[in-house]
Amino acid sequence: MKEIKLHAIGEVSSPIITRRDENWGEVISKIVLIEEYKYSLLGIEDFSHAIIVTYLHEAKYDRNKHLQRRPRNLDSMPLLGIFSQRGKNRPNPIGITAVKIVSAGEDFLEVKGLDAINGTPILDIKPYYPQYDMIKNSIIPDWVNHLMENYF
Repeated sequence: MKEIKLHAIGEVSSPIITRRDENWGEVISKIVLIEEYKYSLLGIEDFSHAIIVTYLHEAKYDRNKHLQRRPRNLDSMPLLGIFSQRGKNRPNPIGITAVKIVSAGEDFLEVKGLDAINGTPILDIKPYYPQYDMIKNSIIPDWVNHLMENYF
């Protein structure tokens, strides 16, 4: 398999320091950019939301445990393949979250609802475009609504 090399553009500064599976909706985090990307957020303040791509640095994928599993290991959830869910322990531990922009500066973006712990590396920031990012009439299984009840 081809190896891909990525570099963090910054990291998360958050009051959340340990992994958790719920209650991310009110968390205010700051994405602090490395010096090289200072001033790269010009214009982001004109958007209400952004998509944040993270490297889930504390995730630990174990094929025997995670290839097929129940979301959050809950008995009430169906057995699913890893690519049918959004669990953090993945072959490539990449997280993607749509967040509300709270404020922006020359080298930081303050956001609400980012499900990433303090110190999580940031791979990319993209403004939320409803034309690209929202799919009308999308279909999800019933178990997803149950699983996400307290997530945000």
